[in-house]
Amino acid sequence: MIRKPLFYLFLVLLAALLYFNPNLKTILAGVAVLLFGMIMLEEGFKVFTKGPLQNVLKKATNKLYKSISIGAFVTALIQSSSLVSVITISFISAGLISLSGGIGLIFGANIGTTATAWLVAGFGLKIKISALALPMLVFGIVFSFQKKIELKGIGNVLAGLGFFFLGIHYMKEGFDVFKEFIDLKQYAMSGFLGVVVYTGIGIFITTILQSSSATMALILTALSAGQIEYENALALAIGANIGTTITAVLGSLSSNIAGKRLAAAHLIFNVVTGVVALLGIYLLSDLVNIISDFVHIAKNDYALKLAVFHTIFNVLGVLIMIPFIAKLEKFLIRTFKERTNKGVEEPKYLNEAVLEFPGSVISALINESKYLYKNAIFEIVAHALNIHREDIKSTEEITEIVKKSTKDLNINVDELYYTKVKTIYGEIIKYAATAQSKLTLNKTENKSISDIKIANRKMIEIIKDVKELNRNITSTANFNNPYLKEEYDGFRQKLTKVLRTIYWFRKEEDNVKYAEILSKLKTEAKHNYRHTSKSIDNLIRKDLITAENASSLFNDYSNVNDITKKLINVAELLYGKTDTLLEDDIEK
Repeated sequence: MIRKPLFYLFLVLLAALLYFNPNLKTILAGVAVLLFGMIMLEEGFKVFTKGPLQNVLKKATNKLYKSISIGAFVTALIQSSSLVSVITISFISAGLISLSGGIGLIFGANIGTTATAWLVAGFGLKIKISALALPMLVFGIVFSFQKKIELKGIGNVLAGLGFFFLGIHYMKEGFDVFKEFIDLKQYAMSGFLGVVVYTGIGIFITTILQSSSATMALILTALSAGQIEYENALALAIGANIGTTITAVLGSLSSNIAGKRLAAAHLIFNVVTGVVALLGIYLLSDLVNIISDFVHIAKNDYALKLAVFHTIFNVLGVLIMIPFIAKLEKFLIRTFKERTNKGVEEPKYLNEAVLEFPGSVISALINESKYLYKNAIFEIVAHALNIHREDIKSTEEITEIVKKSTKDLNINVDELYYTKVKTIYGEIIKYAATAQSKLTLNKTENKSISDIKIANRKMIEIIKDVKELNRNITSTANFNNPYLKEEYDGFRQKLTKVLRTIYWFRKEEDNVKYAEILSKLKTEAKHNYRHTSKSIDNLIRKDLITAENASSLFNDYSNVNDITKKLINVAELLYGKTDTLLEDDIEK
């Protein structure tokens, strides 16, 4: 409600500023072009985040030094800490990476973002950058018109870099003209008060631009044009670092608790780093002078000195925070608590933050489906057999479990379906369909999401099949027919064995043994599906069961084989490495 009025107010103020001070046009146009370039860079690199970049980020989070290093490298490469933050929040929300791994990536991204300062100060301000920008734009546009998605990505990256450099050119030109009319140095503030005020200005500008890189480019071009004092520029850089956390905070609004914890970690890190840099700004400034003399940076090359300062305080911030990562993680877990009373029917992994990348979407859908499978489907099937889940998880002989489990658990399959399954099933299907329509997916990714939808459909079919089986198991308990009871106990034993094997299949890391057992059980179920049970035929011939009993037995015989196959198929998709989900559909 508040955002729209503020946005319109900003537009009015911007229009008034341009109208009453036309000299600002070139500078603001430069900022706009640079921001557009960064947007195109992000779009271009998103093409490549679907494969290699996602895999690199996921594998690099098992060790802190790896996550910090890769976070710094990737951010320096793609020139966007915001994109790295969005990817990290998306991955952590989907359960792909741990909180500590995500914190390491964010810390590294802060170091990597200093590459923008070096690029602008060491390259963008030293040569006629427009000469390089224009060819990049030409080739970038040519590539972006190609049909192949990878070529479009390359085109967006080239065009993004072209607009980025062109933006710097316009900003530099704008400040050169602007200083003939207004000298911003007259608003310079010395002393610690000036440091605090300009830090606040840096935070404000970055909040508006939503990019610390754009703010740094603006500061560097203004500093190069002599429009701001070096001391004030240092403070602006500190403010830019603190202000950039707004992107992570906004990105976490649509994420789950894990994403919110990461955004809070980002905010804490940048504020702590900013405060340390603020308090030690004069000591750091002296250190910059020492380093500059050592590497032969000219005393009046304030742009390069600012790049050195920006790098020093970001690296210093990481070094200060590393010993406290474990405590920070505990604090965040304690502060941002997951709801313990969240029902099976409520989504745990599905949120908008995950809907950024195919890898995180597929992972979220699988994790949500796993949760439904082990917390609802497992319970409904077990209780439909009048067997407790803890008995299935135990090592007790299955024949003994079935023998002692004679009490009717009074399960209402329909009620459990409507209270525990129907809502979350609808959410999973809706989320999968949204991902398929919103994201650009390759053939494999599209098939993976389609298979997950089929897996969930099979879970619904299992509930329908087990409903009829439960009714007949309950009815049989009221009959004094030992032959009928023996047949249904045999059905119960088969399904209990399947449930127990699936339980260990999903629990054990080295599940090859259980995968082989499941494969054998599924083969038997397929074989049995095509052949009538000889024991039932024998009971009919000997007139030991009624025709009505025989009809129920034949139906449930098929039901048990169907349930077995579907339970195993879903388990193989969600917990195994083989994709057999479409097998039965093809057969039929």
